[in-house]
Amino acid sequence: MENYVYWISTALLTLLYLTSAMMYITKRNWVRQALGDLGYPGYLVSTLAAVKLLAVAVILSRLHVALSDFAYAGMFFHLILAAGAHLGVHKPKDALPAFIGLMLLSVSFLTQNAARDIHSPYAPDAATHLVSGHRTGGLVPG
Repeated sequence: MENYVYWISTALLTLLYLTSAMMYITKRNWVRQALGDLGYPGYLVSTLAAVKLLAVAVILSRLHVALSDFAYAGMFFHLILAAGAHLGVHKPKDALPAFIGLMLLSVSFLTQNAARDIHSPYAPDAATHLVSGHRTGGLVPG
């Protein structure tokens, strides 16, 4: 069951990020204005579009667990900052995608070890394996 939960939450999270990145690319001027209204410089549009695409690629490909965990962390901070920016200008409805993204991100991160062969040492079930000393085919320190 956790396997399905992981893939569904990850698919929805990546869809959210891909949609956002494509909007940053196709509606560049509108996004630049929207970021300006939130107090961010317009030159972030290209950087954020690239980082969003890279984060999705790294999480889906999972070529390296540390990079995948780094992408999860980057998404976490991005979503927190996005929600805070919208709340800071008193537009709580505009923060809804960020809150949905945080929920999907949390579920994806917390269930990743159930669905992936190489486990993250930071996801919940990895701690169980570290305490018991069992190796499960993942990266276990020590």
